[in-house]
Amino acid sequence: MKISEIRGLSDTELVAKKNDSKQEKFNLRRQQATGQIEKPSRLRDLRKIMAKIETVVSERRLGLKVESRPTANKEKKTTKKQ
Repeated sequence: MKISEIRGLSDTELVAKKNDSKQEKFNLRRQQATGQIEKPSRLRDLRKIMAKIETVVSERRLGLKVESRPTANKEKKTTKKQ
């Protein structure tokens, strides 16, 4: 989930998404403890999603206006060899 998608959610949707992520993380940790986890990388993804949600909640609480960054052009830089 991208940060722009998270910023598009309302406050109640953010709380619901955070609670769902916490519950899923709990279930995955329990599966990991018993050795039944199928996709261990999902835990890492959930941590990142939860951090993004917390970031947006904090920005809103502090009243920060965050604008989306323009995408950088991936131009090749030429280097001179001496």
